[in-house]
Amino acid sequence: MSQSKQQPSFTELLESAQASAVHLEMRDAYGVGDEAEDFESWQRTGHRDVEPTSAYWAPWVDLIRRTVARGVVVRRARIVSEPVTEYIRFEHAGTPVNITAGEQVRWLPRRQTSDLALPGNDFWLFDSETVLFNHFSGDGDWSEPGWVVHNEPAVAQLAATAFEAVWERGIPHEKYTV
Repeated sequence: MSQSKQQPSFTELLESAQASAVHLEMRDAYGVGDEAEDFESWQRTGHRDVEPTSAYWAPWVDLIRRTVARGVVVRRARIVSEPVTEYIRFEHAGTPVNITAGEQVRWLPRRQTSDLALPGNDFWLFDSETVLFNHFSGDGDWSEPGWVVHNEPAVAQLAATAFEAVWERGIPHEKYTV
């Protein structure tokens, strides 16, 4: 496996993107620490922070808006099991903020992916050349090393093909109900 000696950060990769940044999510639950409090609050109250200028969302919204303003198309596709998990309901409730920031988002029921070749990990693909694979533990939190970047053309092609196949079948956020 070839990977860069010093891994660039996600922000560095997104800020260097020229044309596209696509994200494929394939887990039914994440347990990353920086959103645990918001998820727990949502479970208790049913209320999700959807204010783009809130402390929770503002850094992401600002980053995506700057990226889209440079002409980069940002797309996110989520493969989900149905009926969906509580975490997916939480994600779905917050997705209007992703869209407000400038992302395009689609959802694909897992049963519609059986004939697709998918990588083993969630990923971001930048300009169809650089893949950042996310690494999660079994409970959905980041695991070491957190992410690994690949620049090999065959790996980028696998990610691009997988993403486009999911995107083609995906249901736009505004039409997908949980």
